[in-house]
Amino acid sequence: MTNARNSPLVSVVIPARNEDENIGTCLKSLLRQEGIAFEIYVVDDHSTDRTREIAQSYAGVIVLPAHELQPGWRGKANAIWTAVPYLKGEWLLFTDADTTHLPGSLAASVQEALECKTDLLSYSPFQEAGTLGEKCVQPVVFGELNQVFNYAEVNDAAKAVAAANGQFMLFRREAYLRIGGHETVKGSLLEDVDLAQLIKKNGRLRFRHAPDCIHTRMYRTFSQLEEGWTKNLSLLFPNAASLAFRRICEFVAILGGTLGCALSLILAHAWMGILLLATAMVAFSNLMIRIRRAGFPVLAGVLGIGGLPIFVYLLARSYRAFHVSHEINWRGRTYKNV
Repeated sequence: MTNARNSPLVSVVIPARNEDENIGTCLKSLLRQEGIAFEIYVVDDHSTDRTREIAQSYAGVIVLPAHELQPGWRGKANAIWTAVPYLKGEWLLFTDADTTHLPGSLAASVQEALECKTDLLSYSPFQEAGTLGEKCVQPVVFGELNQVFNYAEVNDAAKAVAAANGQFMLFRREAYLRIGGHETVKGSLLEDVDLAQLIKKNGRLRFRHAPDCIHTRMYRTFSQLEEGWTKNLSLLFPNAASLAFRRICEFVAILGGTLGCALSLILAHAWMGILLLATAMVAFSNLMIRIRRAGFPVLAGVLGIGGLPIFVYLLARSYRAFHVSHEINWRGRTYKNV
């Protein structure tokens, strides 16, 4: 436990299942926080790698074994709920093992929550990407998420829309317990959004993009990316079929319009070339606007062209999992009847 005079205590909980690649970096970034009193719990969710061993090597970190997963519970909710009886903090921060917390961010987040008088402050992290697949897909997905869960609307008490990012959820303890905590959403695969909805109905919610506070790299391989977004996309986008159709049309307009323009100019059909180029530019502008509004750079918009067909594939895969096979695979577990 780290002490800071005249500051509220924050209980930090990290549910971790097979996170030996990430947990060390996450813990280092948290243990270096200053200006706030905090305690850190890592809940080892039956990992088969070195996650538990690595977490135990950090002084001041309390490592707990997750309860056995009971019928009706999902892994993350179960792991977090395991830690709740031990937490002493006035504020409860639930964060993921694949996050890196920038210096001073913990104290700043509590100060922000106090100033905004919020019951839940959630940050959407800066999305780091290593592989070409990540660089193409992540901007497209988060551009779409920003369309559905617009920050201004989420933060407007008069609007019904609610959302949060499970990678950083800072709860006022009293508010978290009042809504029943993770036990209330024990069967959800989208527990962050469900908790945000409960908080907004019963208190105050604040959600924003926070590249100044937290970074993450969600997936390191395409298979991880494929599995992760298959689990989430149909839940995040209930209109997955129509969205997939619109985005494949957008991709065809960009690529087909550009190639058609070049061919038309070669064949001396200037007006046709101009029309096709205009079509491509309008479609690309729409894509770029979505991606830029989600906080990504211009280059991400260019790479997002290649991300569109992959996004459509992931939407179709997620739709099939939820509406045909009714089965989701996630972190070595299979959830049936979803």
